[in-house]
Amino acid sequence: MPLDPAIAAIAAIAAIAAIAAILAQLPPLVTESTVDAAAARAVYKSRQDPVTMDQFRSPVARVVNRTLEADGRNIPVRIYTPAVEDSKGTFVFYHGGGWVLGDLDSHDIPCRELSNGLGMTLMAVDYRLAPEHPFPVGLEDSIAATRWALENLQELGGASKPLVIGGDSAGANFAAVIAQALRNENIAAQLLIYPATDRSKAYPSGLAYSDGYYLDSIAMRLFDSAYFSDKSLRSDPRVSPLLAQDLHNLAPAVIVTAEFDPLKDQGAAYAQALASAGNNVVFHEFQRLIHGFLNMGPFAPATQQAIDQTITRFKDLLDSAA
Repeated sequence: MPLDPAIAAIAAIAAIAAIAAILAQLPPLVTESTVDAAAARAVYKSRQDPVTMDQFRSPVARVVNRTLEADGRNIPVRIYTPAVEDSKGTFVFYHGGGWVLGDLDSHDIPCRELSNGLGMTLMAVDYRLAPEHPFPVGLEDSIAATRWALENLQELGGASKPLVIGGDSAGANFAAVIAQALRNENIAAQLLIYPATDRSKAYPSGLAYSDGYYLDSIAMRLFDSAYFSDKSLRSDPRVSPLLAQDLHNLAPAVIVTAEFDPLKDQGAAYAQALASAGNNVVFHEFQRLIHGFLNMGPFAPATQQAIDQTITRFKDLLDSAA
């Protein structure tokens, strides 16, 4: 099936290593030889002009920025109260960005959509980034924030209501790892949007869509090296959750991927592994889309439809588990 025309126009802008060139012809985030984190983040932010993006921000009842004191860490978070009469629970969200990019602002629009669409109080975690803070710092920040949420549900979506977790890309990697680490701590469900689940080997989709589809092989190699310079960590299940020895008794999962995404096969493999271990899994591959579509809703009808359908699938999963 051919690439959606609107998405093709976006993807065509991205030359090799030009992840940040999705919306305009901007300098590449990374080069063959190095990740300049500061420069990459500046480019990443430059395409998120607040004045331009404000028109796409769904109104929520309330947005609060605060810093959690959790497990000896100070962790910034942003808490969204949905525009509904009564929150249905708490969603802890971990943003994508290759463990190097992203923050509370980069995913503000999709966080609003998720909060309103699910009718849940959403807490976005501003974990520390590589290469300044390599593995496992960002993961441990996210685990600590999740434990804080579990212990303080009355301040979020309600003490008697479910807590779910989720994220996109590297954030979905965190969510998958956290669902394993906290499998006995009342996580009700997990939402994994084009997750990175196995950094130990190459997959066919990683070769087929390695250039010109927004996320490319150069960027992935460099993001990997920024997050875990020790190559032996590629097989650590805290980096590659697909390789965990025990995948039983995990929270029900919705896993979505995109047809033209180098991470597609990893997501599908993780869905199959979870299902084979007896877990409740809903898997869907969105045709004609590329990696990163969660942040592309305002720019192509197909991406907004995928976001809406992802929210619906997760709502249905939660309703079926209630």
